[in-house]
Amino acid sequence: MSAADEDLPRRNPKLPEDTVFYSIYPDEISSSAPLPTAAATLHSLLLRFQSLLTPLLSNYIWQHEPFLLSTAASSSACRLCGSPPMPHLHGKTRFGDNLEDEWFIVFLLFEISRSFPSLSIRVWDSDGEFLLIEAAFSLPRWLNPDSSPNRVFIRAGDLHIVPKSIFLSTPSLAFSLEALRNPDIDTKASSSVQSVLKKRISGYPEKARTNMHRVVVIVPLQVAQVLKHEPCLISLAVEGFYDRDVDSMKYAARMEKFLRTEKAEQEIEMVRVSVEMSRAMFAQLVQQRFQAPKCYPMPGREEGQTAYKEAEVGMKIACGFEMMYQERKRDGKEGKGSTWEAYRESLERSGYFDGMLPGSKEYQRNMDSALEYYRSSALFSRTRDIMTAPVKRIDEILSSVCSIHDFNDMHLLPSDDDSWLYNGEDELNSALLERQIEMEDYELKHSKNKTPGQQVTGCSSQTNDFNLKDVAESMQAFVRKVSSFEGAEVPHDWSKDVKLDAELFLKEMESVLGPAPQEGNSIDADLEELNSSSDMDFEDSEEDSDIGEGTPYDDTEDTFMQSYSDALNQELSSTVLEKSFIRAPRQSNMEDEGTSYSGKHRDEEDLTPVDVDMNLVQSFLDSFASQKGLPGPASNLLGLMGLEVPADEKKI
Repeated sequence: MSAADEDLPRRNPKLPEDTVFYSIYPDEISSSAPLPTAAATLHSLLLRFQSLLTPLLSNYIWQHEPFLLSTAASSSACRLCGSPPMPHLHGKTRFGDNLEDEWFIVFLLFEISRSFPSLSIRVWDSDGEFLLIEAAFSLPRWLNPDSSPNRVFIRAGDLHIVPKSIFLSTPSLAFSLEALRNPDIDTKASSSVQSVLKKRISGYPEKARTNMHRVVVIVPLQVAQVLKHEPCLISLAVEGFYDRDVDSMKYAARMEKFLRTEKAEQEIEMVRVSVEMSRAMFAQLVQQRFQAPKCYPMPGREEGQTAYKEAEVGMKIACGFEMMYQERKRDGKEGKGSTWEAYRESLERSGYFDGMLPGSKEYQRNMDSALEYYRSSALFSRTRDIMTAPVKRIDEILSSVCSIHDFNDMHLLPSDDDSWLYNGEDELNSALLERQIEMEDYELKHSKNKTPGQQVTGCSSQTNDFNLKDVAESMQAFVRKVSSFEGAEVPHDWSKDVKLDAELFLKEMESVLGPAPQEGNSIDADLEELNSSSDMDFEDSEEDSDIGEGTPYDDTEDTFMQSYSDALNQELSSTVLEKSFIRAPRQSNMEDEGTSYSGKHRDEEDLTPVDVDMNLVQSFLDSFASQKGLPGPASNLLGLMGLEVPADEKKI
């Protein structure tokens, strides 16, 4: 493994796919700096970041996890972002279904880099360098997912790309950071790339506020009390409701925490409150059907649609709080969260349970020993504190005295208009149209950059290497390829001709179907007996007379198949289906018919056989053209065949 490969981000397969990662490398801290000094400098930077970001993050509700930076100053490689041993700040945020959280973080990182120009910032997600994906139509041709690692940074409020002229192969992170600090090396991305990204994050932080939705709901008094003191816990409640399973539903059925009353006969107190959440959270609550638990007080629909809707959304929030609270309380006691699962899987990979049957005494003994060791580790303590932090905060809030009268005099803002939830077609069409315009501008730009001579030369060089006949032959080879129970297999060498050993094929058929009949056992007799009871008897005596007694069976079959084929073609000729096929050229002798065709010859022309190979090639090219240069089934399948279609299919 090269040094550059060691610097690549190590993505934990257990991390959710909807997670954004970020790391910050200050110029003022060298890799050789003492760890205590580096840690103190990083901590000072965090405090300065906090004063900058606090006004931007005020009252913002994150979907799952907040934007959070932590220090990383150790002598080993970073397990979160894959950085080599160098002092830096890093973090990760799971944004779930709310993509606006990810782009809000990008805006925050650009703001940090604008205020602190001596920082180099990396940001990526489970899809890779998503900033490059956003500016795909403005990137240089050499930049692709294979060449982009350790080249893309945010610095001084702009996007920087370490050029290929500096490092032909993938550079190490240390070399890229050194190039960014060098004023003689121009790493700033083109103005078109900058404009695309600046346009994407324009409008923040105001855009983050418009992504919030306020709704009036009716909830139990305990839920209202928690939301009053910790409104950010709504994200955990929605997550608990949206990701519920059979086990967590048992907690919602009892509602022991948030519907508890001091006396059994005491009526459950319900409160009308205003709750703010992201649009994604509101959609997750509203769009799922959920039956209220039997113990939960729900009004009748006769009380009005508005009151019922407020109570229904409030019921889902209350059930989400109950499921979240009980699950985190259980996981905190047992210590079997995601870190335990990762630890257990590492033991399995190392062979700790080799030769043991799951559930056996020996297996359980080793499992108990591993769990005991895990619970005594510092990792378990940190995980338990993180898991139980919301539980402890909720217990602290509910331990204080609270009355329904505390909410009676509160002024409630009306619910926001939720028409965006049902009328998003215009916004989607606008986004698609914008992408279409970008694609057309990209194609127009690159077509203008080529001179007519270059276009002709390029096309001829491609067509010289591309033979349409290869498409048909390669597809026929693929169809003839014998597949296994695992599915179709691509032949290892598409360029080799497909050969058939006739004798071996017949022997294999005989082994399955039995030996071929001898001369004494005529097939004609069996077929004659079968045809006597067939539904396909011909009553026309003229047709019967055409088949003589001495005519072989093969001639009879050929005559029938020809008649059947002609009848089928005649039936299809009255539809538009025949016009969609390309037919083979038909040679005819015009001299024996005088100066014009007869009706019979016109019918024969209409029934000209379909050119299967030509139709196959035409379908491939049409599918390839519809991809407009993007990945798709046609290019993937042709690539497996070893064929490369020219970029402009019209010039083939």
